[in-house]
Amino acid sequence: MIIDAINKDIAKLMKENNKEDLTTLKMAKNAIQTEKISKNHDLSEDEVILVLRKFIKQKKDDIEEYSKFNKNEVVNNLKREINLINTYLPEEMSIDDINKGLDEIFTEVNPTSIKDMGILMNKANEKFGSNADKALVSKLIKERLS
Repeated sequence: MIIDAINKDIAKLMKENNKEDLTTLKMAKNAIQTEKISKNHDLSEDEVILVLRKFIKQKKDDIEEYSKFNKNEVVNNLKREINLINTYLPEEMSIDDINKGLDEIFTEVNPTSIKDMGILMNKANEKFGSNADKALVSKLIKERLS
């Protein structure tokens, strides 16, 4: 499990005195714990993946902001954090694979307007789980509906 790997690496990093990576993993673990508490149950592997993908998205948003102000050292640190967290995640689906799945979903649902967006997103979430970027899936669905 991902959380077990993170805990194991936290212990290893403490012994190595690697404060940068240790801080990153502790923040990720804290995000997982917070989600666990808010949902009031142990998280499934998919839920943990979603939490870590959200964590990465926040880091990417931060990179955009810091880049505007030429804070290159901070940007590089954020990129390092993203790379570290990505090592715990399965590879995301490619756009081609997502489009193939959306072809099947559109055939099944046969949407007529943007009003069907909710149904399409629910079907996509069921089909792709945490393996696809939800923002990308949403964008691709909207493009097809317009």
